[in-house]
Amino acid sequence: MDQQKIYIIGAGISGLIAAYEFERAGYSPIILESSESVGGRVRTDSEKGFLMDRGFQVLLTAYPEAKRYLDYEKLNLKMFDPGALVFKPGDFFAIHDPLRNPMRLLGMAFSKVGTLKDKFKILSLTNGLKKKTEEDIFAAPSIPTIDFLRNYGFSETILDNFFKPFFKGIFLENELQTSSRMFNFVFKMFSIGNAAVPENGMQEIPNQLKNKLQKTIFHFNSPVERVEGKTIHLKEGKQLQADKIIIASRPDKILTQLDGQFKEYRKVINLYFSLEKSFIAQPMIGLVPDAQFLINNLVFMTDVSKSYSSSGKALLSVTVTKDSKADDQLIKLVTVELESLTGISASFFHHIKTYEILEALPQVDDMQYTFSPTNTKIQDDIYLAGDYLLNGSINAAMTAGRKAAEAVMLSLQPTH
Repeated sequence: MDQQKIYIIGAGISGLIAAYEFERAGYSPIILESSESVGGRVRTDSEKGFLMDRGFQVLLTAYPEAKRYLDYEKLNLKMFDPGALVFKPGDFFAIHDPLRNPMRLLGMAFSKVGTLKDKFKILSLTNGLKKKTEEDIFAAPSIPTIDFLRNYGFSETILDNFFKPFFKGIFLENELQTSSRMFNFVFKMFSIGNAAVPENGMQEIPNQLKNKLQKTIFHFNSPVERVEGKTIHLKEGKQLQADKIIIASRPDKILTQLDGQFKEYRKVINLYFSLEKSFIAQPMIGLVPDAQFLINNLVFMTDVSKSYSSSGKALLSVTVTKDSKADDQLIKLVTVELESLTGISASFFHHIKTYEILEALPQVDDMQYTFSPTNTKIQDDIYLAGDYLLNGSINAAMTAGRKAAEAVMLSLQPTH
């Protein structure tokens, strides 16, 4: 069994899950990773006394695959309060989930976020989705999310105040053209679980997966130039011979026949600022519905987990989904917007770092929840893994990694 040379290209979530499944079956895979550590798009940097995730990300605790593979207790998950704060110049108001916190029911009924009818619609949608399986949700017809919400009867007020800014930040596109399947899946995950981050940053998720691996060999700083048949060509010039290969990274970058076959990923800009203290003072996401603003959402990561700062100062994450240049001018404009929204002078927002994430989320035309392991095979002995095969989520990345490993192991079984 151990004689099989199984290579996994990429140490992101998909690659790590594939390796874990191989180990469970008695194999010892080899992971080639272009960077210096695991995580792929799920990474956290420690700089200047702060922990900064590369892009605002959360783990939805209801993800079925995450519950299968992660030890939530050891991650010491810190939960967001359900709902959101809506910021407008000179005004802000909250949208709460009265199902989780009945004490908020009266406040929610009178909230300016939408009409009373809208609130009953949210209740109806939530209850309907709870009764559906994930497979049912992804088997439904796919239409743009914005059309689904309008067809459901939501008012333009709640679309503008809540659904658009909230899901722009999740889908990383501003028109809510993402499939209604994905909307319903994410909405269900929010309604039955929590949004959370590990106490010490999102990097703890891939770190925990790596720590489960006992027999996997890692080669970091080993970028792959191309794959031809069973030969892996490293950028340094070395060639590796494999029995089986799982490509758990962008396959169009290393398989010449796939060049130009994939849509560009959605990008996002994430800026971090420090402030003496949080102006939100609760673990909630702040939404900015005004279409004139660059800011889509803002979160004090230190309100969610104090470990994001070792200096005692508050750490503010700001997300920009509009097409913008990640330069000094953007920093200046964002601080001016923060002043307009909060009344706090722009000079108090100290910029720490800007992340321009060009490959933040894959664009998937036909979103699926799962597939047969054989769907991961692209040619003899080469298999694909990654959330782009299903839908852009940690859950999908885990599913794809598991299915790719299953497909390889099926191919290794003797045929009679």
